[in-house]
Amino acid sequence: MLNSFIAILGVVSSVAVLLAWKLLHRATNPSGLPLPPGPPGIPLLGNVLDINTAEPWLTYTEWREKYGEIVYSQLLGQPYIVINSTRVARALLDQRSAKYSGRPALAIYKLFSVDCMTGLLGYTDELRLHRKLFHQTLRAEAAAKYQALYLRKARELPERSDQTPLLFFRFAASVIMAVTYGYETLPQDDPYVTRVQELINIITTVALPERAALLAAFPFLARLPAWFPGLSFKGLAPHCRQLMNQVKDIPFEYTRKALAAGTAPPSMVAGFLQNQMEHAENTSGHQADLERSMKDTAASVFIGGAETTSSTLLTFILALVLYPRVQERACAEIDAVLGSARLPTFDDRSSLPYVEAVLREVLRWHNGVPLGLPHATTASDTFEGYYIPKDAIVIFNAWGMSHSSSDPDDDTRFNPDRHFLPDGKLSPHTAFTADPAFGFGRRICPGRFFADGSAWAAIVTILSVLRIAKAKDAEGKEIEVKPEFTTGSAVRPVPFRCAVMGRSAEREMCLQMGL
Repeated sequence: MLNSFIAILGVVSSVAVLLAWKLLHRATNPSGLPLPPGPPGIPLLGNVLDINTAEPWLTYTEWREKYGEIVYSQLLGQPYIVINSTRVARALLDQRSAKYSGRPALAIYKLFSVDCMTGLLGYTDELRLHRKLFHQTLRAEAAAKYQALYLRKARELPERSDQTPLLFFRFAASVIMAVTYGYETLPQDDPYVTRVQELINIITTVALPERAALLAAFPFLARLPAWFPGLSFKGLAPHCRQLMNQVKDIPFEYTRKALAAGTAPPSMVAGFLQNQMEHAENTSGHQADLERSMKDTAASVFIGGAETTSSTLLTFILALVLYPRVQERACAEIDAVLGSARLPTFDDRSSLPYVEAVLREVLRWHNGVPLGLPHATTASDTFEGYYIPKDAIVIFNAWGMSHSSSDPDDDTRFNPDRHFLPDGKLSPHTAFTADPAFGFGRRICPGRFFADGSAWAAIVTILSVLRIAKAKDAEGKEIEVKPEFTTGSAVRPVPFRCAVMGRSAEREMCLQMGL
């Protein structure tokens, strides 16, 4: 239905759009340099019909083989630059970040009220304020202060191992809520967690680049009703806006009340509110704006961190089911370092290089955000003889960057050994926090150190205490598992069955005693 609707609009508007684009391109590209190579498109539609809309990263990776590391395409008249290698990403998004740190102002973000999230803001003073608030709480040094919290929450995982996959979302949400709001979530059916989970489901399955391109090309569509062909997704917008307001306001007010009552533990929001009270005279003129920014920043931490961390841990469990030898080797390393009578701590991390490699391989194998968040050029540029126009949307294909060997079969194999150098040491170039999934340049994910610490705590705890295996049917035969993932801007494994068993009675005793 959507493709048919687009095609009708294309027939009506193609000639005018093509002529306008040619005039504009001639005026804005006085150098006459060619655009980067890319697939041929058709007037107006561009390359919309060429893209696998369920898994566009696969299309972009195929384009890499045909057109190279940097590819030019169009969606409904909007230029898209697809970056398919870390080399080009570093050269443009890191070294020329002034031109590549924008975000596309997409109408679909505003329609669903998610345009206030840190990751979607343009490179403005508002973004700089958000990142300052992030930096105070989640920079590398600050994130290390939460190691005891990561471990405390991770050690609750084996006790609830029968609740997978919701277990991992609750774990991630629990850690984030404690750090952000000083709030201890309920073991099940926490109202804050339920709201944000519903909100994330809408954002990741509805606010997609293809729909964004449709609204950008035809702004009048935003005023048409949801029953109009191809626009049924708009029906969720009012509920999404309501959820967004609740996610921003309700936990924030919880922290404010706890602070007034003298019961608020340290957290991002409590620190902000305390600072506001101490400097009320200096901030009275713009206190409301600062508070709005803090609400938006805190909600961004909650929304972004909960989904990506939980999908990372689900992918880890899937890998253990499919690659039992990896699990055996990781467990053997833990046993050799810890013995059998204690649980791992962050002091053990440097002594567990294979566990570290497992964590890195999880993100490489199937990262939760295959295309990251789109950038936008704030000025025209030239790169290696190609012209890159202003206001182009820049997509970095994190999936393709992580699957770039000459052997596709090797790319799809979960193999932690790829992160070791020939001398047996871990490669510094494959650090978890340096993975393409966290982005590049000034827009690199500010919560990456938090994600790293919480994911490591969960993974090493699970490997220490549990054994994950294929489930068996009524006849005692193993149930085969196929690695399948959801689609959308953020992905995770589709539900699969597995068996979860205790691995060490001594370590289970440590859990029960809180050691």
